[in-house]
Amino acid sequence: MAVKAARRSATANGGAVGVAVVGCGVIGSAVCAALLLEGGTRGLLRRRSGVTVMLRHVVERDQVKAAEAGIPRKVMTADFGRVLTDPATQVVVELIGGLEPARTFVLQALRAGKHVVTANKYLLAVHGREIFAAAKRAGRCVQFEASCGGAIPIIGALTESLLANEITRVVGIVNGTCNYILTQMTRNGESYADALAGAQAAGFAERDPTFDVNGTDSAHKLAILSSLAFGVDVPLEEIEVSGIDRLCDVDLRFAKEFGYVCKLLAIGEKVDARGEGGGAGAGEGALSLCVHPTFVKNDQLLANVHGSFNAISVAGHAAGETVYFGRGAGGKPTSSAVISDILEIGLGTAPLLFARLPLLTKKAPGAFVARREAASRNYLRVTALDVPGVMGRVANILSGHGISLAGINQHESQAGAAVPIVIMTHGVKEGDVAEAMKEIDALEGITARTVRIRVLG
Repeated sequence: MAVKAARRSATANGGAVGVAVVGCGVIGSAVCAALLLEGGTRGLLRRRSGVTVMLRHVVERDQVKAAEAGIPRKVMTADFGRVLTDPATQVVVELIGGLEPARTFVLQALRAGKHVVTANKYLLAVHGREIFAAAKRAGRCVQFEASCGGAIPIIGALTESLLANEITRVVGIVNGTCNYILTQMTRNGESYADALAGAQAAGFAERDPTFDVNGTDSAHKLAILSSLAFGVDVPLEEIEVSGIDRLCDVDLRFAKEFGYVCKLLAIGEKVDARGEGGGAGAGEGALSLCVHPTFVKNDQLLANVHGSFNAISVAGHAAGETVYFGRGAGGKPTSSAVISDILEIGLGTAPLLFARLPLLTKKAPGAFVARREAASRNYLRVTALDVPGVMGRVANILSGHGISLAGINQHESQAGAAVPIVIMTHGVKEGDVAEAMKEIDALEGITARTVRIRVLG
């Protein structure tokens, strides 16, 4: 009955879907512009889907901002209550971001019998369970393709195209700001500060880029993707997070010498009893979830994703590896995902899927591997005085913790001067690396803390 009611609601306006857009920022303005183009995008939507979309309300407190975005005065309002009481509005599109008042607006919309479309990964990562439960009770659906990867249809892939697969790994570049910065640093030799300023000037970074560069934004997206891929609740505190804001130019140069580039990766994978993951036999393993700068070999696909583009790789037991690539940010790309969600509601497919698909509303409790037990390859940069015996003591410490070396690089220096020693390891547990680094940093002749960056296996 809930599904039938949802279908009737979506077409109650004579075959049209009435939409309210809440928030008139970059994405909201792009969505509104598309829905207002009677002879352009609106005609395209009708031809491709058979659904007519009517923009009935644009909720924005700053009416001047809305007017500057070209929003007609007749649909402008600062009163969200008008949306809730309008029977011809079936879909509320939340694009204000953040936790509040977004959470309150979404819950109110669901209680009022409206479907919800959102691009708000922060909201879903923190309050997703509450919001999905409210939608289920109301017989409505929540669509969120735009929350991860911009125009990339990764939510649809995980909830539809890959349903026949046991997913063992999700790994990707999911933050366009960081990828742009790292591209500028790696390819053009820019400093972190200059690359960040360039990202802000190009519109890829916010005025306050903290959530992007410290890895938080990627963690929010990983929480959503992992919950869908593995069918479990993913608390944010289970994700180990580090960003690009502390990277040094020298490490990017050493990466290049070894044939690697640095990317900020979000990685979710099932691991076996040894803490190793990604294989077909990891179906019953615990989950390892992390966001961190990672060295990727030049010949791997993710190494060749540049600028503000995103790419996400999903490993399934039957499909093998599938990769999803596209623009991960920006008004037009993200509006594509938002409008597609609206159309799926209008077609009746989204309410049906939401009502029946366990991946969306019936999450199992997750089992998460302790971070010190997870294994990876590593890049270590040890800064030591170039005096006899130091390298031997470093090697003994690594060996004592079972850390096998894959390569060492030390540039020529003056005797007695501090010199970086770069070490690439084979796979080893996080805890063993951390203990070894503590012992190395305590050695006489070590002049700076050891730098460690993971290497994608």
